[in-house]
Formats: sequence, C-alpha cells, structure tokens
Amino acid sequence: MPSKTLTIAFPAVPHEIHRQWSNWGGNQSATPAYTVRPRTDEEVLEVVRYAIKAGLPVRAVGAGHSFTPLVQTGGILLDLAAISGITGTDSERLRARARAGTAISDFGEPLWNAGLSLTNQGDIDKQAIAGALSTGTHGSGVELGSFSSALRWARLINGHGEIVEIGEHDLRELKAAQVALGTLGILLEVELAVSPRYHLAEQITYPTWSETVANWDTDIASNRHYSFLWCQGEESAGLYELPTPAGESMINRSYTKRYNAVDLDESTDLSSAEGARRDRAYRIYAGGFMIPFHELEYYVPMERGREAVEALQDLIRTRHGDQKYPIEVRWVKAEDGFLSPFQGRNTTVLSVSGAPGTNYWPYLRDVDEMLQDFDARAHWGKIHFLTRERVAALYPGYEEFVAVRRDFDPHGVFLNDHTRALLA
Repeated sequence: MPSKTLTIAFPAVPHEIHRQWSNWGGNQSATPAYTVRPRTDEEVLEVVRYAIKAGLPVRAVGAGHSFTPLVQTGGILLDLAAISGITGTDSERLRARARAGTAISDFGEPLWNAGLSLTNQGDIDKQAIAGALSTGTHGSGVELGSFSSALRWARLINGHGEIVEIGEHDLRELKAAQVALGTLGILLEVELAVSPRYHLAEQITYPTWSETVANWDTDIASNRHYSFLWCQGEESAGLYELPTPAGESMINRSYTKRYNAVDLDESTDLSSAEGARRDRAYRIYAGGFMIPFHELEYYVPMERGREAVEALQDLIRTRHGDQKYPIEVRWVKAEDGFLSPFQGRNTTVLSVSGAPGTNYWPYLRDVDEMLQDFDARAHWGKIHFLTRERVAALYPGYEEFVAVRRDFDPHGVFLNDHTRALLA
C-alpha cells in the first residue's frame, strides 16, 4: 500500500482490511487492502474519491461468477450487493431501471407486476446486473441480443471522482458502456430495454447427433430460444446435473432445450412437468448449473457454427478423450457495443469446461488454438487466452473503446493487471 494512504482517513463506510476474496468457481482469488460494502451511492462516491487521493486502484464485485481475473486488486474491492433494487419501470417505453448490484433473479417479479419481462437471460440468474452488462452475458436465441445490447442509460462514477450519466443520445459512450469490463467507472444504476411480459413453454429432447445436424437450420430459426449440450460420454450430462432418459445412453447425443412464447391462463395452464414446464418467462429461465466448474466460452460467426462444433468434437475424440464436460451451443444476435463479442455478427456460442482440481489447461489451450481459425472472440468473464493484439484484430470498435476509456479514467483508477494488459 502506498505510504501516503496512511495520512488519509478512510471514509466511514463498512469495510474490512486484507480480507481474501474468491470467486464462485474457486479459480480466482485476491486479497485487497480494503473490501468495502457501501450502502448508498454517496458512500460509493466517498470511497472512489478516497482511492483517487490515496493512489489506490478500485474494482467492483457482484456475485463473483466470472472465471477471469476481472475482480482481482490489491487496492479497494467494492462489494455492491447492497446497491440493489428495481428503481423504476415504464410499460409504455418498455424500460426498467435498477441499481448496479441487483441480481438478475430479482428482476422477475417486479417487472412482471409492471407488465414487463427481461427479453432474454441465460442458464444462471444469480449474477449482479452490472457484472452481466460489463461482460456481455447472454442467453440463447438468434433474434435476441445479450444483456449488454439492452443497456439504454447508465449512471456511474468515473476516474475523476464524478457521477456522470450516459444516455441514448451519447451513442459513442453508450457503445463503450455496453461492455466495459468495469473500466469506465463504477456503475450505480442502469436502464434496460425490456419486453412486454410473456410466458414460455419448455421442450427438452435428446436427439442423436445426426438428428441434431438434420434439423440444425430449422431449430435455430424456428424457436425463440434454442440451445443444446452435446454429450461425449455417459458421465457428461451428470457433470451439469442434466436429467436424462433412464436406461438410455447419452453418448453422441444432445440435451436440447427449446423455449417458445405461449399464451397461458395461469389458473389452468401452468405446468412444472420436467422437460415440459409452462410458466412465466422468469420462472422458466431460473435455475441453471449449480456445481462449480471452470468454463471457456468462445464465439464464432453463425455461418461457421456447425463447422466449429464438429471441429471441437473431433479435437475431443482425437486428443482429449479424458475431457467429459458437454459442449454447450447457443446463438446470439449481432449488436453494436465496441467490446461486445457479438459486435456486427450473428454468433454461434461454444462453451467447454474443465473440472476444478484437474489440469485442463492443455485442452483449453488446444480449443483456443483451433478456434482461432474461426475468428473466435471470447466471453470476457470466462477463461480465455486473448491478448491485446488479438483483441484489436478481432473487435472493430477496439480503438474507439480505448479512447472512451481513457477519457473516463485517464489515470487508470479502475484498471487491474488483467484489464490493463488488454485495454490501457
């Protein structure tokens, strides 16, 4: 800690000194000088201004669901869990506002009561909305963008210690804020474009790989949400706790999910039947993978999606037969954010995982090398091997993002070693 911090009184905000932090997956940890739990926007501002004066870096943490070193800092770690809650809804404009630490799971009921729903979400709903926005977190559906694509307004504290707002008329700054890895500042409140509330009907099936391929284009185009997990071994489905047909092999088969909007009478039409639920959208989305795993997730142009999946299958069969986690495959619509991995192209998502406590690095490095031939981008919150040079080549908006970041935080208050190497 710089010696000058000893002459500056720390703000009267709940905090701990040198408390170790670890993420949900258990593969990242840090011991900040201060772990701070602000209760109000004013307390967040006090702490950021203290950090600027003391020469300490600042990072924010939500639910800790990222597998990359986005949170690590030896300076100040801001836990924004108390900066939470829905702050407004507009059913005419289809907008919802929330404080930065609000969990995705906490949007469902308040939005529904206002006649609204999140347009899409992923398998896990425990992330804080600020973290989901900052990393480009997404669900599946070729006509649906990520959380970040829904950002329409943000209020944040920049590296000058000022509270600033970014709105729809600030297009350059908004494209930077949509996926910013926490490097523009500390988000306090956000506004999202949302949808009229809707129900979903679930259909879980278990096609063979040849059946998956035969219906590839139809399934992508004809379902609101379509995704699958291809299983290479008998134990593969169990690693994600996926229910499968009793007595049937899952080898070279897909656990396939289709969700489509339906009109339901809640007094008679709801169903909790496994694999065929019918309910409010946020209840169908809820749940997801609960056993910790360590995930790499890369994105390829949609037109090369099947080719990339089959190349990954061949890599597993020929070189990494010991890797048993399924390949999860999803789709995301093109969007505009400068650092969005979906910038300018409809995308096929490929996710693979390694078992905690095992040496999965040779496998993940081979996946990275193979997918470079597909111009693959990466999920910012999941294991990746991107360098500054690769990011600059893959993301057309990279230089524009860096310019905005430098305007907002010229002294790098919100950078850590990981983000500095990519975005300083």
